[in-house]
Amino acid sequence: MLFNFREKLNSSKFLVTAEVSPPKGTRFSVPLEDAHQLKGIADAINVTDNQCSIMHMSSLAFSKLLLDEGHEPIMQLTCRDRNRIGLQSDLLGAYALGIRNICVMTGDFPSCGDHPGSKPVYDLDSVQLLQLVRKLDSSINFAGNRLDGGTSFCAGAVSGIDPEKPLQLIKLEKKVSCGADFIQTQAVYDVGMFEEFMEAISHLEVPVIAGLIPLKSLGMAEFMNRNISGIHVPEEIMLRIKDAPDPVEEGLSIASETIKELMKLSRGVHIMPVGSHKNTARLLSMAGISGK
Repeated sequence: MLFNFREKLNSSKFLVTAEVSPPKGTRFSVPLEDAHQLKGIADAINVTDNQCSIMHMSSLAFSKLLLDEGHEPIMQLTCRDRNRIGLQSDLLGAYALGIRNICVMTGDFPSCGDHPGSKPVYDLDSVQLLQLVRKLDSSINFAGNRLDGGTSFCAGAVSGIDPEKPLQLIKLEKKVSCGADFIQTQAVYDVGMFEEFMEAISHLEVPVIAGLIPLKSLGMAEFMNRNISGIHVPEEIMLRIKDAPDPVEEGLSIASETIKELMKLSRGVHIMPVGSHKNTARLLSMAGISGK
């Protein structure tokens, strides 16, 4: 029996989502081929929205391209580049084109990206954007006016996994109270930290899909620890990567072991490779996960 992503969230299936970036131009064959590597193994595919404040083709457009190819997209939507009018316009357009899953986030500051002089919008934050989505679902716009046809989105949000950050946990609670259907997390390397995080939010009835970025080198692991708040690559993993004759293969082994542990703690895993998904099918097979 075929399920859509919303139905799968309400099932007992361990979910697999994966991330694909739109192209930095109009030629979309390469990212589309990358998405095809996820056929039969990913329950849905996240389409990033100018991730890291670097300009790409719109998430909406590439989500539609994926939809036309038989994939189920999760269109990411940030608050950085649009005001409330633009956000509503894009959401209505996405729904009209058949896109039913979205994942909302505040978005990285433009100074991090390739257009550092661009002006950020941040008219709303991710919590307010979830409120906006639920208004559209009720056929009402954010100004309180009746719409000629509403939406019915499966709407997710994102979260860090550091249980020692109470403000982060409070914001996550707000996202759930505003109607988040699922949560996708920051990359998990420290399973113990993730278990503490899950215990801290055990009162929240929301499916949590744990993020995973397979390591490729010691330098990558060091970069994660040094530059990405909330990510902790344990010393044991650092040493395994350092001493490995093939760091990429060791990174896949570590990731597969992590997935096996996450299967006991979360509702799914969200694969975010640096580069392509050429190893994703093998990674999931190593973790004992078959196709959808």
